Amino acid sequence: MNSKSFPKFAVLGAGHGGKTMAAHLGLMGFSVNLYNYKDVEEEYLINLDKIREKGGIELEGIINGFGRINIASSNIKDVIEDVNVIMVVVPAFAHKYIAKTCAPHLQDNQIIVLNPGRTGGALEFKKVLEEEGVTAKVKVAEAQTLIYTCRSVNYTRVKVFSVKKSVPIAGLPATETKNVLKVISEAYPQFVPASSVLETSLNNIGAVFHPALTLLNSARIEMTKGDFEFYIDGASPHVCKVLEAVDEERIRIAKALDVNVTTLKKWLKTTYGVEGKSLFEALQNNTAYKGIKAPSTLKHRYIFEDVPTGLVPISSLGSMLDISTPTIDALINLACAMFGVNFWEQGRTVEKLGLAGLSIEEIKKLVLGQEVK
Repeated sequence: MNSKSFPKFAVLGAGHGGKTMAAHLGLMGFSVNLYNYKDVEEEYLINLDKIREKGGIELEGIINGFGRINIASSNIKDVIEDVNVIMVVVPAFAHKYIAKTCAPHLQDNQIIVLNPGRTGGALEFKKVLEEEGVTAKVKVAEAQTLIYTCRSVNYTRVKVFSVKKSVPIAGLPATETKNVLKVISEAYPQFVPASSVLETSLNNIGAVFHPALTLLNSARIEMTKGDFEFYIDGASPHVCKVLEAVDEERIRIAKALDVNVTTLKKWLKTTYGVEGKSLFEALQNNTAYKGIKAPSTLKHRYIFEDVPTGLVPISSLGSMLDISTPTIDALINLACAMFGVNFWEQGRTVEKLGLAGLSIEEIKKLVLGQEVK
């Protein structure tokens, strides 16, 4: 395919999602650079070495072909210089690090998209840029979820199980959403506008699925090293009742903020086109989840990302709004006890997101781009 001159992309993160996105963009003909930070595990830096040697990444599954990568480097300046869109595809606990690393090198009119933001990602990212004194006029946005369901096969090959049919995205403030979509829609027509980052953040389905499924299957994960299908075998009827309880608490908080969110069942229908009489049945009917194994270890982003950047901010918002979240709080406390980590302290709180002390109306104005007095 002939190279497309616009937009030019940088993908930050060379894990499952980052490699898939970079390869797919390359396969579609876009100029794309790929970055991974130096202080990650050595395996990820080997990723970059192997990708440079090969010149790109092979895709298999529902997308097949070779995606050419322009630059694969751990030098952030080289990767983001003169690109139009910076796609951040790292665990959400690394968003703050990425913001600080990018800050000195950002240029006017660049678009930064968190894939996904999890809960409060864009709020945190923009707050860090402000604290770092960034003067470049950049647009920050977040996607509600990662557009791909994918896994790495080896250093230079990834398997794509599915590409989601619709992924909401929002700029911060929401007045920027239209401008963001105008630039990225050529590559990703699946992105659709959300009302604000409150909608994308509170529709963080990963926060509902990942910690509960991991914690409630912890013995099985440890004893089998994840040798079972995570969303199919791991989501038994009673485990699904816990997922539904977490979902109900999330939805109560969203309603208090007048945010339109979808239930897990409706999300599965919109995203994957699957239905069922119950959440359990809908999950069993989702062919996109078949073949996806559980984590091989409990030291996984499903805990160390989704608890502090998914469950903690939802609970913190609930506390500020006087809405109880007993199931979410129980899962956070269980994770703290199981791993000896104070996720309450590490996590994104309303204070860290710049929301502490704001009324519901003030929060709305902040995310919509209206003056907060």
